[in-house]
Amino acid sequence: MTGSIQLRPGSSAVRTTGGAGVHAYTELSRVVTASGLMRRRYGYYWTKLIAAPVVVAASVVAFIAIGDTWWQLFTAVGFAIVFTQIAMLGHDAAHRQIFRSGRWNDWTSMLIGNLLVGMSYGWWQHKHTRHHANPNKVGSDPDIELPVISFTPEQAERRRASRWGVLSWAMSHQGVFFFPILLLEGLSLHASGVQRVFSREPLRRRGVEIAFLAVRLIAFPALVFLVLSPGIAFAFLGLQLGLFGVYMGMAFAPNHKGMPIVPAEVKVDFLRRQVLMSRNIRGSRLLDAAMGGLNYQIEHHLFPSMPRPHLRAASGMIREYCVAQGVAYTETGLWQSYGIVVRYINRVGLGERDPFECPLLQVRQTV
Repeated sequence: MTGSIQLRPGSSAVRTTGGAGVHAYTELSRVVTASGLMRRRYGYYWTKLIAAPVVVAASVVAFIAIGDTWWQLFTAVGFAIVFTQIAMLGHDAAHRQIFRSGRWNDWTSMLIGNLLVGMSYGWWQHKHTRHHANPNKVGSDPDIELPVISFTPEQAERRRASRWGVLSWAMSHQGVFFFPILLLEGLSLHASGVQRVFSREPLRRRGVEIAFLAVRLIAFPALVFLVLSPGIAFAFLGLQLGLFGVYMGMAFAPNHKGMPIVPAEVKVDFLRRQVLMSRNIRGSRLLDAAMGGLNYQIEHHLFPSMPRPHLRAASGMIREYCVAQGVAYTETGLWQSYGIVVRYINRVGLGERDPFECPLLQVRQTV
């Protein structure tokens, strides 16, 4: 069976595809591999791997030296930035971008994620793998199944029926609250990791993950309360956790939010599944560094193990290839992407069946 797919941002209707899409990705993979863009970048990553613990240690020394003062709130901002950047490095390791050895990548992810940042690698790997397999697919992508935000009209209807008063009003204006809610994302990331390592679900190296998380999640707050008086300590931890969550959310949110939602029963070939549900963010190399390469979401989803430094170079050839194949390649500015996210989420919350008023796309198949 063969067919074609065309989607617009916000549309929840798709056209299924067949064997042609599989061959298209195979050809793209061959071209990208031949270009050398899949080769490892050991110098780049070893520099970052050495720098990460050094920067954390230097930050801790500076924190102790500054002492008990409200000026430490500026230090909290610094820690939020440092931990987010290190988490992005852990994301690279989890995708096998750093080493050829899976074992080396696993241990690097645990050292970075669990010990330095306080996020469970096992939890992240389980959740993120499901997302990569089926981005924006109903019932398959955990990133569109959140407890406080509705990403599909069906989710909004279910929640509207079970809520009342202020909660119902808040859901109808959920786009306005999306970014403020990210202030709780840092706490949620820590809590989700702890819940995962103590759950009964299968988890490799559970003992190691628990030990690393315990060191990070107990030692860091303990140090804060040893150096700072209680009031400043609570303010410091609240600001650090809040900004960590906002930074993480603002790096990940533009990638898929407001892009097409795939119904659970629809199958889409790999090339279109990854390209049509993803959005790139245009910008300079400074933006590349700030977003940890996540602004090249299309390239990352097509080639998850491609080292981060190669994503910019790959984007040009992949964009041209998609255009030649008739596959929409979405790219926007950073602030424009945030506007799209807020408008989409808010209009879903208002109960609109098609948040961007796109005409439904009919399924066309030939057998």
